[in-house]
Amino acid sequence: MSFTVAIVGRPNVGKSTLFNRMVGRKLALVDDMPGVTRDRRPGEAKLVDLRFTIIDTAGLEQSAPDSLQGRMWAQTEAAIDEADLTLFVVDAKGGLTPADETLAELLRRRGKPVVLVANKSEARGSDGGFYDAFTLGLGDPVPISAEHGQGMLDLRDAIVAAIGKEQAFAGDDDDVAETDVDLPRSAAEDEEEPAYDETKPLRVAIIGRPNAGKSTLINRFLGEDRLLTGPEAGITRDSIAVEWDWRGRAIKMFDTAGMRKKARVQEKLEKLSVADSLRSIRFAETVVIVFDATIPFEKQDLQLVDLVIREGRAAVLAFNKWDLVEDPQAWLAGLREKTERLLPQARGIRAVPISGQTGYGLDKLMQSVIDTDRVWNRRVSTARLNRWLDQQQVSHPPPAVSGRRLKLKYMTQVKARPPGFMISCTRPDAVPEAYIRYLINGLRADFDMPGVPIRIHLRASDNPFEGRARKR
Repeated sequence: MSFTVAIVGRPNVGKSTLFNRMVGRKLALVDDMPGVTRDRRPGEAKLVDLRFTIIDTAGLEQSAPDSLQGRMWAQTEAAIDEADLTLFVVDAKGGLTPADETLAELLRRRGKPVVLVANKSEARGSDGGFYDAFTLGLGDPVPISAEHGQGMLDLRDAIVAAIGKEQAFAGDDDDVAETDVDLPRSAAEDEEEPAYDETKPLRVAIIGRPNAGKSTLINRFLGEDRLLTGPEAGITRDSIAVEWDWRGRAIKMFDTAGMRKKARVQEKLEKLSVADSLRSIRFAETVVIVFDATIPFEKQDLQLVDLVIREGRAAVLAFNKWDLVEDPQAWLAGLREKTERLLPQARGIRAVPISGQTGYGLDKLMQSVIDTDRVWNRRVSTARLNRWLDQQQVSHPPPAVSGRRLKLKYMTQVKARPPGFMISCTRPDAVPEAYIRYLINGLRADFDMPGVPIRIHLRASDNPFEGRARKR
């Protein structure tokens, strides 16, 4: 990307709507209630022929620095300092307010290029607010409608004029489209067990109950106050992606909103936040479920782990706030026992005690994430699987159903991420669930696949004589 643009303005002027319009997707949460956006969210924008990085920010609200609104504004100031250009959005329909004048004065003192944007200009009666915007002294306002996409060409021209053609179009020839798709494997490749790619970027989602310390944990990883944190529960609303390197490995980490019990989620905005968190889980490869070590294994914690396993993602448990535990050794032994007992569907799942506040255990947590992702990507050759299947049937034969013995004939791995296996057998609908669990546990133990979901699909073998008429 050639340059960076920050979108600023007071609450409810349409900053997130404009952000979504430019990135071409509904990444940022949008609601009629003011102050939905809290953290600064980056995205890759496309405006006609321009390509740049755009940052959505929280609205300006005058408040004490230690308050939540004050910390939100500190995040917005950081975005302004990071950006090469600022889009100052005002509400043409509602007119100017003292907050608009305060923000205009702040932007003038920064001395960076500013484009004044008059949003909601399609509304009846918006002419007065549009002409009032001239009094801010930031140049001619650009009338647009972020909701309907009107005025985008004029906005493009204003951005080019403000930042200059040389910087606006710099680096266009360097953009290379990358595709992250699992290509189908040939039969010859299936016989080999490929090595794990240590250089491939990894997508990690951080989830948990509200106030478990997810944003604090990511800030500790980054070494800066990138995400908004505080003692208030439910600060994070949007799922924010941050990129960084861990020991040379590119990591894209998603901070998500805390997820409460479904029965307690009543407000529309919280429902949108939870839906955004669920999308992050489906997009990620490895999911770190953050527990509060002082009150672990609440029912919601167990449901979140079960959700991740059912989605087929690699899971790692992080027991946060370990610095508040009085007897760590005894407490850790109890956590290990509860993990094995309460999470049988994720037998062998890696669990790491950490402290996002002090940084304790973070390297061990990231190593567990890498190890779990390695298992999640593992492939086993067909020859090894069929030898293993024969041994399993000898040591524990399938049960006889209705007086007829079941026969498992052939086994192969059909996919990874997570590992999925196909078994050709007689009467697949008659194989008991208990025997399938026995095979899954055997795969975990014999092929070293702890803590990741394993899928086994049964298929009836083809009958070569089916459809032929019987000879007399």
